Amino acid sequence: MVFEKTRKYMKTKGLPPGDLYDLPTSDMRFPDGAQYRIEVPTINTAAAMRKLLETVEEYGTVIHRVDETYGIMRHPDEEIEEYIEIAKDFQVELNMATGPRATYDTGATVLSSQGARIGYRLRGMEQIIRAVEDVKRALEFGCKGILIYDEGFLWLVNEMRKDGELPKYVKFKLSAHCGHGNPASFKLLESIGADTINPVRDLQLPMIAALRAVMTVPLDLHTDNPPASGGFIRTFEAPEMVRIGAPLHLKTGNSALSAHGIPTSEADAVRMAQQTVCITRVVERYYPEAKRSKKGAKDLAIPK
Repeated sequence: MVFEKTRKYMKTKGLPPGDLYDLPTSDMRFPDGAQYRIEVPTINTAAAMRKLLETVEEYGTVIHRVDETYGIMRHPDEEIEEYIEIAKDFQVELNMATGPRATYDTGATVLSSQGARIGYRLRGMEQIIRAVEDVKRALEFGCKGILIYDEGFLWLVNEMRKDGELPKYVKFKLSAHCGHGNPASFKLLESIGADTINPVRDLQLPMIAALRAVMTVPLDLHTDNPPASGGFIRTFEAPEMVRIGAPLHLKTGNSALSAHGIPTSEADAVRMAQQTVCITRVVERYYPEAKRSKKGAKDLAIPK
């Protein structure tokens, strides 16, 4: 095998010696013993959230987690309150996204050919402070899950959680917009406070298996995407994602949209629900022994 000395060293640091082409079955599970849960991102109006959850119920399936990605600061108090009430009504986990980000800022880098390098990260200390205030506002209304786009900010809010400046129960999800896709990065992200991590969307199965080899927290894996982030739909890979990546959230529904981070309508929500149903049924058909969490699993961050 080439690069054998380097590969051996990787093992001494708790890293796999390469991508895992044998696709080992993960024996890790959620606290309830389940291998997977269903997550729908880019639900950016409360009306869309309610319509999404009503529609999947009509199909007889379940969603465990919903992600708002527009930004906490983009919503009036009344809409945040409605999000929280819907989460209570349907017993789903809700993540709300920090609002200040490079795409909302006054800097030009994000608009240049180098824009992907900064992504949704924060520019300057004042934006860090504002992002903390954005998080505090969501928590005041009862949100218990925060979607984060900046590694330094993740470190900071984890320190605040440890020091009692933020509640112990709050969970931090790191977004795919951070652009991480290798085991070394994931080992670092977990060490600085990530409770669940979303890799870049185009990782192949051996790469996903290598991530699971170093992680203890859940993976969040996209099964489909809008044209703005590649447009791929990985429906038939979902059963293998569950087998090798457990515990994981299968992220689905975004292929119904043109891009991420946009306002979503009730009509969008119906199409996203239908895509969710397709993914769920494929897993049930081709990996029927896989265990999915029931609605309202005890460890879900459901507001009280």
